Amino acid sequence: MGKGKRSNKRSAKAGHCSSKSPSKVVAGGPGTQTTAVSEQNHIIAMGETSAQQRYQRKGGSAKQANGSSMIGTAPTLEEKLIEKSERERLVVWRQPVTTLHYFVRECGILGREYMVKLWRYKKMVLLIAMIVGSYYAAYRTPGPHQPLLQSIAKKFWWCWWWLWLGILSSVGLGTGLHTFLLYLGPHIASVTLAAYSCNSVEFPSPPYPDDILCPEEEVLGKEMSILTIMSKVRLEAFMWGAGTALGELPPYFMARGARLSGYDPDDEEMAEFEELQRLKERPEDMSFLDRAKLSVEKLVERVGFFGILACASIPNPLFDLAGITCGHFLVPFWTFFGATLIGKAIIKMHIQKMFVIIAFNEALLARAVGLLALLPVVGPKLEQPFKTFLEKQRKKFHRKPGTGASGQDHANILAWVFEKLILLMIFYFVLSIVNSFAQSYHKRIHKRNRERKAAQD
Repeated sequence: MGKGKRSNKRSAKAGHCSSKSPSKVVAGGPGTQTTAVSEQNHIIAMGETSAQQRYQRKGGSAKQANGSSMIGTAPTLEEKLIEKSERERLVVWRQPVTTLHYFVRECGILGREYMVKLWRYKKMVLLIAMIVGSYYAAYRTPGPHQPLLQSIAKKFWWCWWWLWLGILSSVGLGTGLHTFLLYLGPHIASVTLAAYSCNSVEFPSPPYPDDILCPEEEVLGKEMSILTIMSKVRLEAFMWGAGTALGELPPYFMARGARLSGYDPDDEEMAEFEELQRLKERPEDMSFLDRAKLSVEKLVERVGFFGILACASIPNPLFDLAGITCGHFLVPFWTFFGATLIGKAIIKMHIQKMFVIIAFNEALLARAVGLLALLPVVGPKLEQPFKTFLEKQRKKFHRKPGTGASGQDHANILAWVFEKLILLMIFYFVLSIVNSFAQSYHKRIHKRNRERKAAQD
């Protein structure tokens, strides 16, 4: 028995060395191939080797649902390059019919999968449906309880709106929607301008938060403070930050599932993480961005909870890598999510709120608009529209309840440009989701074909 085990180990090492040999031939071959191609082949070959190592550690017994081994269904180097090239061309502006067709098919598959998952928890779904139905019946029934229920419903939808915007900002659907710049930032700026103009944050509700009006009684002898304005927008800012924390969970669960199952998922973010692990052995090939990613990974891996908290508490475009790192190293869920929630919904949001409030301080804003006139040629042309916009905002805050805003307010060029910018970004966000779903279905097709081919072999 011992002899058999030693022979198995030697054969596993031989297979390991043979899997590495193609990368060495390509990297060190004659001058017929460029360095870029050899590096690309080396990286992909190393990825296949890492998958084989994990397969061998499991004893070669890992099987997929159709009974085929994961190595048997792993794509070759040439297949990976062809599939990637096809996937990059699968966008609405290049192949509209195919992209839309794949998008619809992927939506159907995902819808069916989620319906199956809901059916597994049918008792919980039925309980939630009964609670919602009972609440709706009480909401529609006349009585003294209606004002309270209406207030609860209004607060719930207000919180859900900002939570949903936070999820869209970080969940990774398509290109991601920058909802802070489009929604939360302008909302905080409007509240700040109104607070300094009215010298109060006790805006009449209704119409607040749909519209902002100054209170009928003027407040004199009271100086507006930053903390007062921060407390006024605390709820929406916290819900938006909590939404961004929820949006960071998919990379965490993806990496955790990949580590526990022992195979390389066909995901670009995970492939980027694996490539970074291989670059550790070749630090001279690292770019500045790779070193920044590696520093985030080391911080999260070594410090743990407080490292995750530090990464989540500052505007950090590399935080997706922190989620993947935590999932890969099997960091407990509540350690990751707790640090992410505290960092994003509490610490980071207070920093962002303070920045917007200070930037839209009445005195600083007037000084900044005055500095526009110093710009050559375009300065005076830019100064007047900004002054007009700010003046109309002040008049809008001080109008009487029940009266509409001035009709000229819609003609302001700044409001028109900002409105069109929002529509353009939302349109591109929707297009990116369509492209992403179509490319996911393309991956699904090729994976299914490989599994069928492996089953036939």
